[in-house]
Amino acid sequence: MQTKETTKKNSRAKSAPKPASKAATGTGSYVAYVSTYTRNADTGLYIYDVDVSGGRFTKKGEVTITNSSYLSISHNGKYLYAITDLGVDSFNILPDGMLEKTGSASINGMRGCYLSTDYEDKYLFVAGYHDAKVTVLRLKKDGSVGEITDEVFSSGLGNITERMFLPHITCTKMTRDNKYLCAVDNGMDQVKVFAFDSKTGKLKFKDMIHCDQHSAPRYIKFHKSGRYAYISHEMSNMIDIYSYTNEKGIPDFEKIGSVSTLNDEYKTSGSISCAMKFSPDHKLLMCSVAGSNSVTIYRIDDNTGLLDKCLCLPVSGDYPKDVAFFPDSKHIVSLNHESNTMSFFTLNIKDNTIVLNGPFVKVPSGNCILTKKL
Repeated sequence: MQTKETTKKNSRAKSAPKPASKAATGTGSYVAYVSTYTRNADTGLYIYDVDVSGGRFTKKGEVTITNSSYLSISHNGKYLYAITDLGVDSFNILPDGMLEKTGSASINGMRGCYLSTDYEDKYLFVAGYHDAKVTVLRLKKDGSVGEITDEVFSSGLGNITERMFLPHITCTKMTRDNKYLCAVDNGMDQVKVFAFDSKTGKLKFKDMIHCDQHSAPRYIKFHKSGRYAYISHEMSNMIDIYSYTNEKGIPDFEKIGSVSTLNDEYKTSGSISCAMKFSPDHKLLMCSVAGSNSVTIYRIDDNTGLLDKCLCLPVSGDYPKDVAFFPDSKHIVSLNHESNTMSFFTLNIKDNTIVLNGPFVKVPSGNCILTKKL
């Protein structure tokens, strides 16, 4: 209910034969990047041509990298960053979507779980689940990663129940005015808000968003207008909606609504909310849920920021750790971590349905999926 690691062959990803589909090539074409845990394999990052009208991916390359838990693309679209066991790897995105490695950087801690850049692409922020640390790294003019400019640890004791006992940073995201970094603390049920100095790369604690006890916030995302923030919660399976303003250097987050990521038909004990993604035009928001192994899609009211649930349906895979809209918002893809697959669906938002679109694509232990226009 709604309320108020090293790339193969000369630092370039290995190419597969070009796909036959004309929709996936040429002007206006798109590419997709999928990161995975490697375990006993070498490949941790897969590259695909995107057939937009057909709603499918065709593999075109792969990159040797260790246990890449998350990916991020710079806002200017030129560079890709990947978490690895040793820190962060940086890549140039070539005109055909292939990747050219430009360097590696340490984050001076345990492997990260999330990363993002500021809106000027001058800094990279890495979230540490295991060591509860936010790491800030300066980005060089060529897009490669430079030195660490700040490190902030989260502290405290949460509820003495398994994973909620200690702080865990699961997301680091700048407000769209590029003033504040929001660090989601999954273990402490809070989001810390830091003022960010773009000259020094330093963080200064400014405020805190208190989430419901036992809710376990996972991600924060900002609407393209910059006026609304959405926080998804793993354990409570809720998305909280906040208005955001910044007057006289004071960030203000006011909770204006909440929606469930489940419904009665697909409500399963032990369900955990996973990914949260906007459609390209920010008219839709999608959340995936493990346990019920479903995806929920909402319409976004541009005037109020509130969410209207359209559908909650199964994704034909186990543990949909990430999801993505296709560029036309008429197809979606679910990255099913435990099934080692990607499943593709045609989305009909008028009828509030998704229909399985073709066979599964094998992907071992998938973690993150991003698409980009070439």
